[in-house]
Amino acid sequence: MNIYEKIKRFVEKVFKTTLEIFLEALKLSPNAQGYVSGSITELLLKKKMEEEYNFEVKRIKEKWEGKKHPQHHGDFYFRKPDTSYWYVIEAKGVKSNSEKWHKLYNFQNLKNFLITHADKIPWIDTNRSIEEQIIYWIHENLPKFQNQYFYDLYEYEEVQKYVTKHKTKKAEAIDRLRGYTRDQINNMIEERLDYVMSKVKVLETHFVSGISGVSERTQATPRKDEFNVIAIDIVLRYPEHKFLFSNPQNLESSGDDPNHLQQNYVMGFVFINEQGEPTLHITDDWYENLIEVYETLKPQDAVNEDEMQVDNRYMIANEDED
Repeated sequence: MNIYEKIKRFVEKVFKTTLEIFLEALKLSPNAQGYVSGSITELLLKKKMEEEYNFEVKRIKEKWEGKKHPQHHGDFYFRKPDTSYWYVIEAKGVKSNSEKWHKLYNFQNLKNFLITHADKIPWIDTNRSIEEQIIYWIHENLPKFQNQYFYDLYEYEEVQKYVTKHKTKKAEAIDRLRGYTRDQINNMIEERLDYVMSKVKVLETHFVSGISGVSERTQATPRKDEFNVIAIDIVLRYPEHKFLFSNPQNLESSGDDPNHLQQNYVMGFVFINEQGEPTLHITDDWYENLIEVYETLKPQDAVNEDEMQVDNRYMIANEDED
């Protein structure tokens, strides 16, 4: 069978419908797309670890028999073939709305954000004014902020609720937005976000986990000992699936509990030049080479092989014709 026939057979057997209906349903469901994207990330990570790094890799069961071990919350167990030390790796994606969350569609927010994270920007000369360099970069690369995008944008709810008698820059900007509908304001924000992201994209993690007695978490982020390596797929901000790796023990701890990770880490930026080519710049906590992170792991960090629960489910995706 060719690939089209395999997909058609899979859809007909699993979903009992046609490819046309399946595709339409997938387009209409961002949640379903998210699940598929997550599965692709996990599969590509597994293949990369096996084929590029020659690790032995086993998938961790999602539904455990009994209480799930607090140090086995990742996606895969992995080890070097010539060792007995099994470690746990977790795959995640980057925060999907980072630029919108930080309101980088407004000049002042964009400027301040880049200043705050200037240590992650390679073209910054620390011997000169950082603010002046950031302003110059924005003016050169995003000139619309000097005219067309001069006024700040605010989300529809804030426009409707905002009341003041003071003549401030914010009040003036909001008055300009009062006649617009929710969709019109959303479209203006999206237009600016596309403009900003044509030159710079933010690489930011999004570690959110549930709290329960089983997880032994004190807050809604992972404990630093739940997995040994974190792999971040930056495909949402990069032209291809690309993984950045880190040892969670080397990341800054949560301010509320030193045993937990923070929810968000700004890993770095992707800058796009005039030719549309991306350049990746990341902090020293993250590595493009998994071996560099593997070398930070210690034998005492390894999981107990007797406690491993491996997922050996039969994969329909690999099924041949009967």
